[in-house]
Amino acid sequence: MEGKRSRGRSQPRPRHLLTKIKEFTRALVKDLSDGRSPEILIHRFRNYCSNPSANCFCSSDLPKGKETLTLRKETHVHRLDVLLRVLVIVQQLLQENRHGSKRDIYYMHPSIFSDQSVVDRAINDICILLQCSRHNLNVVSVGKGLVMGWLRFAEAGNMFDCINRPNTAYPVPVHVEEVKDIVSVAQYILVVEKESVFQRLANDQFCNTNHCIVITGRGYPDISTRRFLGLLVDTLHIPVYCLVDCDPYGFDILSTYRFGSLQMAYDAKFLRVPEIIWLGAFPLDSEKYHLPHQCLLPLTAEDKRKTEAMLQRCYLEREVPQWRLELQLMLERGVKFELEALSVHELSFLSTEYIPSKIQGGLLI
Repeated sequence: MEGKRSRGRSQPRPRHLLTKIKEFTRALVKDLSDGRSPEILIHRFRNYCSNPSANCFCSSDLPKGKETLTLRKETHVHRLDVLLRVLVIVQQLLQENRHGSKRDIYYMHPSIFSDQSVVDRAINDICILLQCSRHNLNVVSVGKGLVMGWLRFAEAGNMFDCINRPNTAYPVPVHVEEVKDIVSVAQYILVVEKESVFQRLANDQFCNTNHCIVITGRGYPDISTRRFLGLLVDTLHIPVYCLVDCDPYGFDILSTYRFGSLQMAYDAKFLRVPEIIWLGAFPLDSEKYHLPHQCLLPLTAEDKRKTEAMLQRCYLEREVPQWRLELQLMLERGVKFELEALSVHELSFLSTEYIPSKIQGGLLI
């Protein structure tokens, strides 16, 4: 997982995917007509395990096992029903060259699907079966990411000129595969966890004095934000820094950008950004930047459980051991704090002092 690997892939054409769907359904029908219960093999992927000292193979993008779905198991019947219904919808989207959201798909059979997570699982299974990414199925998420700064690009024939208004938020493009003609004079990319921090930087005119691109996924990043970030890194070849709260959820969001998510481990090599550098906030930043005790919050029992679980992720020990030490230190200190706490000094402290001191002083990992 280490190194600057390309996130590009040869895009499966709709015609090719439709052929795969036809072959898959034809095999199912043949099994049923011959009196056999179909067996569907779905490879299983993971991007980490919970044994940091193990000589595991999680860094490989190969499958880590497989699951067999069959009508002979009662627990599989509903799952297969959902998978086939979603597959029919995907086939229709591809045939008609239309796009739909996961939520659109859910509402086509709400009484059968019962929950959005059921549809999400079926879409992931279909991606694994067809060996493609979700956007190849014409299934898109409603974009929530924002971008601003020294950047210009075209998407589907529309020009987005952030350079003319570098402190104005633009939506991250949903159809990243259609982004062309990227132009930038930025010196680095800054990823921030939350929209509130993004807006703080915009209000402080941060991009006027710092030639950079700022991106936020507004919490856990969606696929479009992660793909767009990867495209910028591959195209511009400039440093990419990440700024998150000093708490377990901030660290998990940082790890999602860096390593990908477990739920979409099958596509991690196209979504992760291994070049990302952690800018902060670190546990000892509360002392270095003189935060009052009132700005520190005690870790909750849930925070501690989440932190202890993250410490077991094998990729931390293998690839970013310093990150793991910082996470361990947060657990030992038993406190957390938000980036907004830096405003205790002055409203623009984050923009004028904290971020510049981090980048110029090399206070990052």
